[in-house]
Amino acid sequence: MGGGPPYLELFVEETDFYNRIVLGTIFPAFTLDPFPHIVQTWLRNCIGGFLIYFFSAFLWCFYIYYWKRNVYIPKDSIPSNKSMLLQIFVTIKAMPLYCILPTFSEYVVEHDWTKCYPRVLDVGWPAYAFHVITYLAFIEFSIYWMHRGLHDIKPLYKYLHAKHHIYNKKITLSPFAGLAFHPIDGILQAIPHLFALFLIPTHFRTHIVLLFFEVIWTTNIHDCIHARMWPVMGAGYHTIHHTRYRYNYGHYSIWMDWMFGTLIDPMDTEGKGS
Repeated sequence: MGGGPPYLELFVEETDFYNRIVLGTIFPAFTLDPFPHIVQTWLRNCIGGFLIYFFSAFLWCFYIYYWKRNVYIPKDSIPSNKSMLLQIFVTIKAMPLYCILPTFSEYVVEHDWTKCYPRVLDVGWPAYAFHVITYLAFIEFSIYWMHRGLHDIKPLYKYLHAKHHIYNKKITLSPFAGLAFHPIDGILQAIPHLFALFLIPTHFRTHIVLLFFEVIWTTNIHDCIHARMWPVMGAGYHTIHHTRYRYNYGHYSIWMDWMFGTLIDPMDTEGKGS
């Protein structure tokens, strides 16, 4: 990064640190040295993505399907092992392509093409809080419309998003379905995180955390359990999205669906077979 602003070195040092933590615990250093930084970053993102996905999904499945059997999910509504294995297989095939997005986001940050900053103290805590709120509002708005477009534009639904909507009954949904997308579909729904970097001043580490938090979030909202945490767009709302298709496109909250007339509350469907 020679000749660039001094803060760019902080971005590279941070991504190198993440690479050493993840890759250094698995591979001897001499096996990694021949590979460019961007390849190491992509590999680290793949491994990190898989670890977060399998840890969160397995842990949550164990808790709701076995430890708390019949408490949250009736025994006869637990997805079959075959269904969950299919969801895992789809995710395994897609993850290497998903990880192009966070790798590219780190690349553009390291090359000073974005509004990222390396330290909260560079802007102060009040500004940081404002930036996070603005970032999340942008993500909420953008993912709502990206998701809705994947339904409303017929070729996008037919060739991309329909792969995820084969899970259209409660008994076919599980935390493992959270990342079971066509790879391009998964990238499109996460790409607002990349766009935000060019528009909104963003703390780099916060961006990384929020991007990978998507893995935990999406496993959680596919468990069919309505947590009643208004205004969070939890699994109760997202289950309706899978069974009725045209409602509850939102991401973290219900606000976009409320504003644009696509909201259905799970409480309004109880006892109606959905």
